Amino acid sequence: MGTLTHLGIGTVYAWSFFQTPITKLSGWSNTEVAWVFSISIFMLGVSAAWGGTKIDKYGPRKLAIIGAVFYALGYIISSYALASNSLWLLYLAFGVLGGIGLGLVYVTPVATVSKWFTKKQGLATGIVIMGFGLGALVMSKLLAPLFLQLSNENLSKTFLYVGFTLIIILPFCASFLKLPPSNKTEAKSEQPVVSENLSPLKYIFSKSFIIIWLMFMINVVAGMVFISFQSPLLQDMLKLSMPPTTNFADAQIMSILNGAGATLIAVSSVFNGLGRFFWGAISDKIGRFTTFRILLALQVLIFVVLIFVSNPAWFFVLVCIILLCYGGGFGVIPSLIHDRYGANLMPVLYGAALTAWGVGGIVGPQIVAFMKDNYPENAGLYAFGISTVLLVIGFGLSYLYKKPKAIKQLTEYA
Repeated sequence: MGTLTHLGIGTVYAWSFFQTPITKLSGWSNTEVAWVFSISIFMLGVSAAWGGTKIDKYGPRKLAIIGAVFYALGYIISSYALASNSLWLLYLAFGVLGGIGLGLVYVTPVATVSKWFTKKQGLATGIVIMGFGLGALVMSKLLAPLFLQLSNENLSKTFLYVGFTLIIILPFCASFLKLPPSNKTEAKSEQPVVSENLSPLKYIFSKSFIIIWLMFMINVVAGMVFISFQSPLLQDMLKLSMPPTTNFADAQIMSILNGAGATLIAVSSVFNGLGRFFWGAISDKIGRFTTFRILLALQVLIFVVLIFVSNPAWFFVLVCIILLCYGGGFGVIPSLIHDRYGANLMPVLYGAALTAWGVGGIVGPQIVAFMKDNYPENAGLYAFGISTVLLVIGFGLSYLYKKPKAIKQLTEYA
């Protein structure tokens, strides 16, 4: 049920499916529309950080159900925002309200499953988080096309129908989440490297945690470059490969371009989902930090290649590999934090780490949006160059990390 819950909220990753249609319908710029997605991901990170501190107090079921309702209401109110051409209402609805809902729903299944499965953390949490990565497939190939057809291509009604669907399904799935009866037995075998009777803030502001946060944030930025704009970027590349006489206002040509964009979203979402499961399981065998270094190094190589790629088919393949690595970051982080800081601190510190997702959710989409608005002919080239530099920095930071010292062993671990 945790995986199904994540599958529902992972529909947010299909935002690039709506990016171009919304700009054309409203007349808003790419940057203005991209802020809707950026605000949503930022609020996800903030609310996940808060939710991680409240799981033991309120329980995962209550937090997840409230979050599910908020996320669904975000779509429903966004329907009115699109109908009335109100950008600020769209920011508040999909961005703020929907983003808060996302954060509350996202952190609870991961923290809950982490407490149920204390061995093979990467595998267990990776399976749950895989659902989030696959959410874009559900939206781009099922929900959005179905509701667009039912509403005669009406975006406002499509958002309304999506909201009604989610408000029925998500709370039902979330209602099954619960913490295990006791963690004392499992805790005895975990032997965390830090003492859990110290304030979480001491660890959040430590050099080691800041390095983890920065590495995660950079990995998010790289993936968000494509999650927010993969469909428009692919369509731009396809247009360049077509004859100069092609009429891009033609309905049939537009249908081909939109179909190609939706297919990329769907296929890359599978890689996003599998990456969370695959890399999480790999990290169980070769170590969390070794896995993260591989993710960053591989993406440096891919982004350098992307700078020189003009073939849409190669672009398609390389985007899928980037999303495989992007998902891998989310598959490794929960178990990395669990291993380094212990089970009791995991929900709080994992929630704090997800603020990196929020920051990356602003930086990544805005890099591409700015380039498309100001340098449309070289938007991809410039965005890929910036991403390459950031990934190199992240790879370098991984070698500055030092494992936290064992401060004092708790009596419950003796």
